[in-house]
Amino acid sequence: MAMAPGGNTAGDFGHSGAGDTPQVDAPGLNYFVFALFFIFGGITSLNDVIIPKLKELFTLNFFEASLVQFWFFIAYAIVGIPGARLVKKLGYMRGAVAGLVTMMAGCLLFIPASQTALFPMFLFAYFILATGVVLVQIVANPLISLLGPERTTHSRLTFAQAFNSLGTTIFPYVGASIILGSIAGVSAAELSGEALQTYRQTESAIITSTYIGLAVALAVVAGAVWMFRNRLRGERHEQTSLADGLALLGRPRFGYGAACIFLYVGAEVAIGSFIINYLAQEEILGQPESVIGWMVTLYWLGALIGRFIGSAVLRFVSPGLTLAAVAAGAITLIAISANGTGPIAGYTLLAVGLMNAIMFPTIFSLACEKLGPRAADGSGIINVAICGGAIIPPMFGALADATSLAFALVLPAACYAIIAGFGIFARKPATGPATSGVADPFE
Repeated sequence: MAMAPGGNTAGDFGHSGAGDTPQVDAPGLNYFVFALFFIFGGITSLNDVIIPKLKELFTLNFFEASLVQFWFFIAYAIVGIPGARLVKKLGYMRGAVAGLVTMMAGCLLFIPASQTALFPMFLFAYFILATGVVLVQIVANPLISLLGPERTTHSRLTFAQAFNSLGTTIFPYVGASIILGSIAGVSAAELSGEALQTYRQTESAIITSTYIGLAVALAVVAGAVWMFRNRLRGERHEQTSLADGLALLGRPRFGYGAACIFLYVGAEVAIGSFIINYLAQEEILGQPESVIGWMVTLYWLGALIGRFIGSAVLRFVSPGLTLAAVAAGAITLIAISANGTGPIAGYTLLAVGLMNAIMFPTIFSLACEKLGPRAADGSGIINVAICGGAIIPPMFGALADATSLAFALVLPAACYAIIAGFGIFARKPATGPATSGVADPFE
């Protein structure tokens, strides 16, 4: 994934990339990497639209509905480290193709899921889809750090993440109109037996057609990336064991940062997963999901706008202090929303997306400063930490079932508080490259 200013590359290409010289001479390749960010961001955000649909189809409670995110993001825990080792073996470009093909297979699994109308089949399809997303993400983050000078890595990764946010903005808007817009006047809760099975098959077919279209698009992109598979000549990676990778957690800066990735993804996904249900409540906007489903786009649009702004701000302002400030802003917005009603409560929660904008790339690059040739191992560990999206949303759902959606917002608020602490902790640049995996206790 990303490297911080002053560090070595995520892979060894035989030159340091110091000053203003790109670390890899591959003009035009950055556009393909931007496309990868766009694709895996958009597909991941479609979960926020699918969850209300499946919740209605299978009459699920909040905890059960959150299992969509559990099976999607648990792939990061299972595939993260083996995926990093696979990318080392195949190389970045071939690794990207492997990820795209796996994503295509996951999309096609929605066909049998729809035909059987079984919720566990949908969960399995999401797991396979997410496996491909993990592989693509392991490739995209370190590769974009190589395609430019080391000193601008923070801002460049944030800029690339803006394309991720562009995907998370466009996909839910289109998905909401296709998928949620089809919610009929009939409810699954009113049906039983053969009528219920027929209803589920009919309605889930709409989901399937969406993912078949995505499978076709992924095949085209995979073919394009395959054509450029030899662009990164001289690519080498340090071969290390699983124990060596885990040893990086003994580096306080990296360990704290990995924990914050876990918390950040969990908080962002928990809010995004249930924000449509939150807005639909009578005391907030009081409109059905089919009417306000598109508004999840505003949550991700905030992240898109914030990342373009952040890519400029981070060139001049301390990344650590900026991270602490936006985390504090997220806590403030959550507090206003949880204790309010009406449009103010709704729009302040949507505005948390703006605060989320720079968190992932900034936490990542701060945590990975000075990892040197161990960056690929760091990428695998960070990808495992993304499984926070599998753990915190079910916790949020269970808390919402026991109390209310408003009260459950205390959970993401607590996550942001810990992230603010990391921003202060990592406000100064790291010193010295990681070799044994255990560095100065203040790094």
